[in-house]
Amino acid sequence: MDYKKSLSKLAISLVLSPIIVYVILIAARLSGSTYEMSNGETWIIWLLMAIVVNLSLTKKE
Repeated sequence: MDYKKSLSKLAISLVLSPIIVYVILIAARLSGSTYEMSNGETWIIWLLMAIVVNLSLTKKE
């Protein structure tokens, strides 16, 4: 197992996930809807989006 590669994938997914979430929220706000998230909701969505990004970075064999 390559620890450097695994840690870099984890770091990339943790950085990209809030960016993706906020892009989606901004797009929703521009279309006219209003949605506010509490700290707990933001935390859960951040972790779930990090999992999705991490799964998209892994090679499928």
